[in-house]
Amino acid sequence: MNSLVSYFEIPVTDIDRAVTFYGTVFSNTLERTTIDGVNMALFPVTEEGQGISGALAQGESYVPSKEGPRLYFSVTNIDLTLSRVVAVGGKVAYPKTSIGELGWVAEFEDTEGNLIALHSNNG
Repeated sequence: MNSLVSYFEIPVTDIDRAVTFYGTVFSNTLERTTIDGVNMALFPVTEEGQGISGALAQGESYVPSKEGPRLYFSVTNIDLTLSRVVAVGGKVAYPKTSIGELGWVAEFEDTEGNLIALHSNNG
């Protein structure tokens, strides 16, 4: 079954700072590129091709915000992820909270001013 959502972009004002932040928080390497004059950093795609792909995007029409749709990243350990968020300059906006059988959620503000959410099945 295909997902209705196929791609996302997170607006940033400082691509270097954002690459460091997200690379540290999620322990991955983002691939830098420029597409149609927009500085971008692409999140890695799993070898299995599961999930959706996305990027950080710095350009005139990309304005970070705490408002609008909320993007949820799937993680194994929310506590560990939130500790990395704080260590690299982000802020916990909504602490780890149980949502019953659906797992756990939390939210953080990134270094660019976006509100991003986390989800874990195990906490």
